[in-house]
Amino acid sequence: MVGHHEGIHGFTVGQRKGLGLSSPEPLYVLKIHPDSHAVEVGPDTALLSRTLVADRLNWVSIAAPTEPVRVNIKIRHRHEPAPATLRVTGPDTIEATFDEPQRAITPGQSAVFYQGDEVAGGGWIV
Repeated sequence: MVGHHEGIHGFTVGQRKGLGLSSPEPLYVLKIHPDSHAVEVGPDTALLSRTLVADRLNWVSIAAPTEPVRVNIKIRHRHEPAPATLRVTGPDTIEATFDEPQRAITPGQSAVFYQGDEVAGGGWIV
């Protein structure tokens, strides 16, 4: 444990400012643990990941895939869509594997799947 906070509601994955911590290297929020009210921090490099899982899927311009499918995925409002492969893992879940690691894939945020200029579908990051 490196500090105390006034509640997890004040933190976002990827956040650097306002942590109230002193460290020789910058620290970022890596994960928020609601059950224990813990906020996990670490270096920026620990925010990188090549995979995400999404549920509550909604297919727009394609049918729900049964085989792996190539898409570009946008994981937040100002995120540049990144190439990835979607694989169905359950009746309402997919796993996406990005070609390159992405920064701060955040549970609770939406993931939007594009094929060209069309929205193929989307879901919620878990």
